Amino acid sequence: MKRRQVLLGASATTVLQGAWTQALAQGREVVVGAIYPLTGSSAQVGIDARQAFETALDIINNASPLDLPAARNAGLAGLGGARLRLVHADHQADPQKGRAEAERLITQDKVCAIVGCYHSSVSTTVSATCERYGVPFVCADSSSPSLHRRNLKFFFRTAAHDEMFSETMFDFLDALKARGQKIGSVGLFHEDTIFGADSSGVQRRLAGERGYRLACDIKFRNNSPSLTAEVQQLKNAAPDVLMPSCYTTDAILLTNTMAQLGYRPRNIVAQAAGFVEKPALDAVGDKLAGMISRASFSEDMGQTRPSAQAVNAMFKARAGRDMNDQTSRQFSALMVLADAIDRAGSTDPARIRDALAATDIPGVRTIMPWARVRFDASGQNTFASPVLIQWGKGRFATVYPFEVATAKLVWPMNA
Repeated sequence: MKRRQVLLGASATTVLQGAWTQALAQGREVVVGAIYPLTGSSAQVGIDARQAFETALDIINNASPLDLPAARNAGLAGLGGARLRLVHADHQADPQKGRAEAERLITQDKVCAIVGCYHSSVSTTVSATCERYGVPFVCADSSSPSLHRRNLKFFFRTAAHDEMFSETMFDFLDALKARGQKIGSVGLFHEDTIFGADSSGVQRRLAGERGYRLACDIKFRNNSPSLTAEVQQLKNAAPDVLMPSCYTTDAILLTNTMAQLGYRPRNIVAQAAGFVEKPALDAVGDKLAGMISRASFSEDMGQTRPSAQAVNAMFKARAGRDMNDQTSRQFSALMVLADAIDRAGSTDPARIRDALAATDIPGVRTIMPWARVRFDASGQNTFASPVLIQWGKGRFATVYPFEVATAKLVWPMNA
């Protein structure tokens, strides 16, 4: 970074610190930014995220009996009961739009932290902007491993990244082989964004390390108008396990194209994203029955996490559907951020950043299967334990790790 940029960043931070303090004194509220796609092909993600955040705000701003961070008091006790308020911004799945919206939220709306952004490519630019202004960025749901490897001091990710998710996937395949299942090959199918590149890179490496033949490794253009040629390659390769990494519209197109060409994968183990979104599952009917996805949450989590059932009921009353992998991570990220602001007792971003770095929340005080929430020096929660969930009869159920499974595994998926 150039010296002039450093000086400008330091000057901007000094001016903004006074604005943050004044805003709190005047309104007794703490303002946080949320940057998500609210229009375009991924708009439903942003709509769902807003409902997840509103569920969290209900708990944070009103006294709740739930044993969750920042839940027991009405508002943030460390700030005299100040209420948490979110300002939403639309990044339209455009990294540069995300950068501009982050700057606007910081300089005009005086947010003391930002949460986002679903697309890893957008989280890359938004987190860099937050770093420049010295404002914490809490990465709720972007899973690219490269995000926490840039020596950023204001970056924090509560959920697992794709290496952690993919390792769980291959642990699952290894466990099935140990039980007598014949699994010799995997097929990678990934879009050409940071998400797809990072996900496939990890899976390519793990396949080699674990002794699985790579039947195919297909990259396609994000939001592609057609996947006919790519699906024909998949059909010819016939991997034992298809491992796709793509967002909603491409997940729909892939699934429908496979059906049109008469290709029925033996098994699908997906990198979540579009494969857990309601619009995709509604659009493809029962074509994905038996599909397995990595996850941080499923609606049956209430059997192991005391607060999960109550939170899911609150979300469902608002959204008309159960929480999923994305919305659970969004909810949890805001709860962790609220806890840090409460402990900081301040809207000063530097103090909030230090409080986030000191976070140590036992897993039982979350709705997730995580062992705990504690960030390493890179800002990654290394205790975010993933699970695998299987889709069938209109719902997801946990099937791995086997010791926490709530349903019998269907394997192969078309059995």
